Amino acid sequence: MFVLFVILVIAAAVLYFAARGSDRTGLRLGALGALLAGLLAGVTSCVHVVSAYEVGVPVTFGKVGSPLTSGLNLTSPFTNVTTFSTRPVDLNLSDKDVIEVRSSQGGVMYAEVTVKWAVTPAKAVELYRLAGSEDAIQQRLVYPDSREIVRNVFARYTSEEGYASAREKINAEIAELIEERLAPRGIAVTTVNLRNVKPSEKLQEQIDRKIQQEQATERATEAARTATAEAERRRIEAEGIARANRILSESLSDKVLANQCIEAFREAAAKNPVYAVPCGGGAGNPVIVDGTRD
Repeated sequence: MFVLFVILVIAAAVLYFAARGSDRTGLRLGALGALLAGLLAGVTSCVHVVSAYEVGVPVTFGKVGSPLTSGLNLTSPFTNVTTFSTRPVDLNLSDKDVIEVRSSQGGVMYAEVTVKWAVTPAKAVELYRLAGSEDAIQQRLVYPDSREIVRNVFARYTSEEGYASAREKINAEIAELIEERLAPRGIAVTTVNLRNVKPSEKLQEQIDRKIQQEQATERATEAARTATAEAERRRIEAEGIARANRILSESLSDKVLANQCIEAFREAAAKNPVYAVPCGGGAGNPVIVDGTRD
C-alpha cells in the first residue's frame, strides 16, 4: 500500500502542474482525486488489522517488534506483519507419519498419536525467531519433539504394557513430557491422545505364542487341581466309610442284637401270626418266622 501511496502522490503532483500550465479543470480534479486516494493508501499502509484468535509479529527493516493483538494496530508503512493463529491445531501422527517405537524388550510397535497445540500469544516473537511461520512451528518444533518423546517413553515399558496394560499411564507420561518440552518455547499443548498401538507382525506372532503357552499352562494347572480335588474327595469318602463301619462294629454287642430281635418280633406279631425259634444258633436270640407262609 505504501508503494501505491507514493505512485498516487506523484500522479497527483504531475496532474496538478499540468493543470496549472493549461488551466484545465479536469486535470485539477484528477490531481485532487489522486491526492485523496494517495492519502487513503498512505493511511492504510500504516494500519494493520489482526483478526480474532490471531497474534501478529511486526518486522521493520529486519527488526522484530512487540506482538500485535487482535484488532486495529498502527504500524510503520515499512513494517511487515506475520500472523499466527492462537486456535488449537491438531498434529496427527498416523498413516505415513505413524511412530515406530520399541519396547524395553526390543519389540517393535506402531503408535498413533494426536497432539493438540496452540501458540501462546506472549511468546509469538520467540516462535517467530525459532520457526518463522505457523507451519514451520509444527514441522520444526512440535513434530520432531513429539516423536522423540513418544519413542523414549515406550522404550521404558514392556511390549505388553505398551499395547495393553499401561496405555493410560504411557499416554499421561507422554502428554506431561511434551508439555514440559514445548511450553518454554511458547507452545501450549492442550491434549495428547494415544489413539492406537499396533504390534508389528513379528511381535504379534510372539504374543500369540505366549498366549497359547499361557492357556496350555492354565489348562494343565486346572487339570491337576481337579485331579487333586477328586483324590481328596475319595480319601475323605473312604475315611468316612471306614469310620462308620468301625462305629457300627463297635456298637453291635449281643445285648443290642437281642434287643433288635425282640423289637422285630413284636412288630411281626402285631401284624401276622408268627412263631419264634432261638436266634444265633443257641445264643438265646430268637429267629422270627412268618406263619402264613409254607
